[in-house]
Amino acid sequence: MFRVEVVILNVTNVCHIEGVQISTSMKKIFRFLAIFLLLFNGVGAVVGGWILMIDPSGTQMQLPLDYLKHIPFKDYFIPGLILFVANGLLSFVVLIATVAKGRFYTQMLIVQGAILSGWIMIQILMVQDVYYLHYLMGSVGLALMGLGFVLSNKDYQSKYQHSK
Repeated sequence: MFRVEVVILNVTNVCHIEGVQISTSMKKIFRFLAIFLLLFNGVGAVVGGWILMIDPSGTQMQLPLDYLKHIPFKDYFIPGLILFVANGLLSFVVLIATVAKGRFYTQMLIVQGAILSGWIMIQILMVQDVYYLHYLMGSVGLALMGLGFVLSNKDYQSKYQHSK
C-alpha cells in the first residue's frame, strides 16, 4: 500500500485525512472553494428555478417544450420547483453550515454534491441530450462530494492501517 502526502512547510497544525496530510491552510482553501461552488450552484438554481416556476412554458429561459416529450411533466413548473428547492435553497443551507463550520457540514457537502450530480444525470436521461452546462454542473457536484470527503477529518488510514 502506498501513502500520498502533501507537505506544506512552516505549518504546525496538520490534519491527517484518509492517509493524506493536509495543512490547515489547505483546509481553508478547500472550504473556501466549497463555499464558492455552493454559492455558484445556489444562485443559479434559485434564479433558474424561479424563472421556470413563473414562466412554466420555458420561453424566458429559451427552453422549448419539445424537451419535455420524454419527461412526465406538461410544463417546466415542477422541474423548476425541484431545481429551486433541491439545488437552490438546499445549497444555501449547506453554504451557511459550511461558513459556520457546523457539526455535519462535510456530510452536507457530500449530500449536496450527490443531489446536484443526481439532478444532472436524471436531466440528461430525461431530456436525452447533453449540453455544456451538464458537464459544468456535473463537475461542480463531483467537486462538492470530493471536498466534503477531504474536509471530513476522518483518518481512515490510521484506523484501518495494516501492521507493517
